[in-house]
Amino acid sequence: MKKILINNNPWQTRIAITQDGQLQNIYFSAHATQNLERIFIKGLISKVLPGIQTAFVEIGQERAGFLHISEIDRELAIDKISKHIEMGEGETQRSSSRQPLDISKILKEGDPILVQVSKEPVYEKGAKLTTCFTLPGRFAVLMPNIPRIGVSKKIEDREERNRLKDIVKSHLPEGMGAIIRTTSEGRTAKDIGKDLDYLIATWNDIQKKYETAQVKEKLHEDLDLTLQVVRDNLDDDVEFVIADTKDDQNSIYKFVKNIAPEYIYKIKLYDGATPIFEHYGIEKQIEAVLDKKVSLKSGGSLIIESTEAMTVIDVNTGKFIGKSNMEDTIFKTNMEAAEEVARQLRLRNIGGLIVIDFIDMSMASNRQKLFRSFEKILKEQDKFQSVVLKVSEFGLVQMTRKRSGKTLVQQLTDDCPTCKGSGFIKSLQTECYSIMRKLKEFLLTETPKEVLLTVNSDMFTYITSTEYNAVLYLEKTFNCKIAVQDDKKFVLSQYKFEKKP
Repeated sequence: MKKILINNNPWQTRIAITQDGQLQNIYFSAHATQNLERIFIKGLISKVLPGIQTAFVEIGQERAGFLHISEIDRELAIDKISKHIEMGEGETQRSSSRQPLDISKILKEGDPILVQVSKEPVYEKGAKLTTCFTLPGRFAVLMPNIPRIGVSKKIEDREERNRLKDIVKSHLPEGMGAIIRTTSEGRTAKDIGKDLDYLIATWNDIQKKYETAQVKEKLHEDLDLTLQVVRDNLDDDVEFVIADTKDDQNSIYKFVKNIAPEYIYKIKLYDGATPIFEHYGIEKQIEAVLDKKVSLKSGGSLIIESTEAMTVIDVNTGKFIGKSNMEDTIFKTNMEAAEEVARQLRLRNIGGLIVIDFIDMSMASNRQKLFRSFEKILKEQDKFQSVVLKVSEFGLVQMTRKRSGKTLVQQLTDDCPTCKGSGFIKSLQTECYSIMRKLKEFLLTETPKEVLLTVNSDMFTYITSTEYNAVLYLEKTFNCKIAVQDDKKFVLSQYKFEKKP
């Protein structure tokens, strides 16, 4: 059974979702910072770049957000083009729908625009923006300017899918669409209609605010993180939702009473002496997620390495040798690894391009079984869309997973100030040789009679023991005296030359 655990402190809220005691998802919300994802803003177009079909939009943040042509609603595009091209209205729409869109004919610098943040800023990139708006509810996600209805793939019964589509169609105004969520399965028309009515009213309110708002002004944001997680995850599989403050318990209770009263008995208060995350073993599991090595029950392991371009996951057999042949051993390790990879992608919130190096298997049938199993796990357990390519002969699987906000590592860590995030520093020997070259250049240009070299303590030991003869050579060659001293405050690469009178 699943559990939703909520830990609230004055500085931060943390929410964990576990399955049979194992951490499946973890969410953080720092009270001093703002989460941008899903926020609606009245932006200001600052730059339009036709060459890359992208516009930069000021949204009141340090970096401008970027809006690509693919994220511009087609009806909005056609409407904008018709204002800039002198032709009949019907001809404009026919021509625009046939030809590729040109962003410079849709957006003009200095114009205001309603945008929604679809992805948080990552690395040096600003927030990703869209005009294909979405408003999530409990049973459906409203798409106010996309007249299309989709149904969750997890609802497999054809009659139920058609019934839900009919209900949603009857409640939606012309020009609007929706994605029907898994939670709507078996629900009455009244329940779904109530949810849609609320979302439609919210959209109308956003449009009304836009008319009078200042540029860069925030118009709407989603529920706070705790209620978002409850809304998106509370179902029959959840044993309970437990919070460690009375205020949170009351807030969640009122919210659930309004949207899903049949689940109010699952809302609990934790009043134990041990902190809630320690009691349920969450703290240790969070620490483990920051490690690039993940151990498998069989004795194998995963090595997870992320860069700005992609994430690479390597599968190793480790101690597992199996009870039959090597192919059987490798297949079982790969199958276990596939399930753990899916969990780690969710837990670490890894998106974008992902390459998984499974252990090579000689049998094509085993590669096919692995691919089908991995694809099924992702479909059933991961709410974010992914595309998986078949296992290659080398055991490689290439896949993409939709990005959503920052990865867990980005949320919890900063780059190392010494290595600047590269994960390595120059060796003691390499740094020493660099300093010796600089010293030689200094002796050539300054021609001192005596020089004092100050270095890091470890560097001092290395120079005076290993490279002592090199110092003597420089003294003899340049006819000067070289004294070396250490400074404990210096980092390894730091040095200072002082010319003595």
